[in-house]
Amino acid sequence: MENPLKAIEKKINGFIWTLVINGVVLLLLGILIVWTDFMLRLVMGILVIVVAYVFFYSAYKVWSFKKDAEKYLKFLK
Repeated sequence: MENPLKAIEKKINGFIWTLVINGVVLLLLGILIVWTDFMLRLVMGILVIVVAYVFFYSAYKVWSFKKDAEKYLKFLK
């Protein structure tokens, strides 16, 4: 059986890395905005997709964290 604290730490570290990667992508998109109107429209479209991805991924991580908390702590049921 895996230690509950290590499982929680693993989930939190994965979430942190996801936020960092998304931040880098948004930074690169911000740099691309400066170039042309076409790039601005393209970047804004990609930005909306990235934000939607962040919401879906955050929801998944919170759900999996809740599931692990229920499994290890047995008080959220």
